[in-house]
Amino acid sequence: MKRLTLLRHAKSDWDDPVARDFDRPLNHRGEKAALLMGQFAAQRQMQFDMLVASPAVRVVQTLETFFTGLGESLDARWDRRIYLASSPTLFDVIRDLPESTDSALLAGHNPGLEELILDLVPDDGANPLREDVEVKFPTASIAVLDLKVDRWSEARENIATLVSFTRPRDLDPALGPGMR
Repeated sequence: MKRLTLLRHAKSDWDDPVARDFDRPLNHRGEKAALLMGQFAAQRQMQFDMLVASPAVRVVQTLETFFTGLGESLDARWDRRIYLASSPTLFDVIRDLPESTDSALLAGHNPGLEELILDLVPDDGANPLREDVEVKFPTASIAVLDLKVDRWSEARENIATLVSFTRPRDLDPALGPGMR
């Protein structure tokens, strides 16, 4: 069994006049959500053997703030393939994880992360959390999946259980849609 935790970057600042989408930073609400999700991960005693992440500015800043809330840090393996990746590309990233890693944290973007969850978790009605992800995988959300594989290279569709799905608004309603 392998555990895969997915973290979508926190809310970015669309008002910042950056030249490239890749360079867009977090806004204040995003910083607050990333810190809260890190604190949540600490309370849940989440453990990660490895972090693989998109090198986009908003992901880097999300992780810095998340790890502040978590109270510990993890060196990232920056993988540009994750930036705006589709589910098939994210499967390639997962299959490339070292077999010695039992619990990986992957930080990136939508719609790829949402698509990945929907591809990994069977659509058999057995997991109501999957339906929540189908509605939306919001910014700064965390999904924890157990993959029924011995090796990351065996990752494929319909082999995961969605253990938990937590959105910032689940922890602080002020971080819900339409709030500022």
